Amino acid sequence: MARTITKRELVNRVCAELDNGLTQNEVLEILQKTIDIATATLREGNRVVLRNFGTFSVKTMKPKIGRNPKDPAKNVPIPSRTVVKFKVGKLLKEAAAEAINKR
Repeated sequence: MARTITKRELVNRVCAELDNGLTQNEVLEILQKTIDIATATLREGNRVVLRNFGTFSVKTMKPKIGRNPKDPAKNVPIPSRTVVKFKVGKLLKEAAAEAINKR
């Protein structure tokens, strides 16, 4: 079964692998600032590209009519909304395929 890694665990692993004297709080601050800047960039409608990892972008979904699964005869209007899309980069795609093949 796949395991989830939390932000704190990610910080711990980065500290352990860098071993350059940065404290966990300093690495956490760097990670949080990176997330904050990426979020602000997306909020402005721009893309965030992390080469070989992937690209985050903002897309506006058009309004549409859905169906109520409990009563398929009824139409349910779904308003337009903004979503964040992620396109997987080459190295991440290859790593994921490799992980699946190991199962």
